[in-house]
Order: sequence, then structure tokens, then C-alpha cells
Amino acid sequence: MRAIFFDEDDAREAVGRLVAQGFEASAERERLSGEDDDEGHPWAVVTDAPELLVELAVDEFDGWLDSEAPAPVVPPLDLPAAPKRIKKPLG
Repeated sequence: MRAIFFDEDDAREAVGRLVAQGFEASAERERLSGEDDDEGHPWAVVTDAPELLVELAVDEFDGWLDSEAPAPVVPPLDLPAAPKRIKKPLG
């Protein structure tokens, strides 16, 4: 489970609360694409805590949950082995 916070203090407070409740939790800098300012990056809290507890921290510290749902597995396309002929052969 990942929660995103804009303030480092909020992220550290959320980690402290989750660890105090017996869960694994850590805070790390979350680099967003297109963001070139190192100080502008939010903080990600990664934890094994139940979603309900993480939601409480997100609500209190004005963050959001980042779903880690795996991408659906799509079977490969059935492509032709050779190009199609559009025109009739000469002759």
C-alpha cells in the first residue's frame, strides 16, 4: 500500500504512527514525471498496514492513496506471418 503526501513532516508522522501500531512503513521521495524541482516532489509512504489505517492517515494529513493494482494481462495479438497483397499479380 502506498500513500502520497506533499509535506515531509506529514509523511514521517504517518510512518511513525504505522510503525507504532506494529506495521512496516517507510517514507521515500516520489519523483513525478515532468517535475524538475527536487523540492517539489511529494513523499511516498510504503507500508503493509491495512488500507483502512492508511486511509485515516491520508485523510488527516491531506494526501492520497496510490493504488498498486497490477496491470491486466493482455494476450498477444494474432498478427499475420506475411504482408497482404492488395493488387493482383501482373501476368
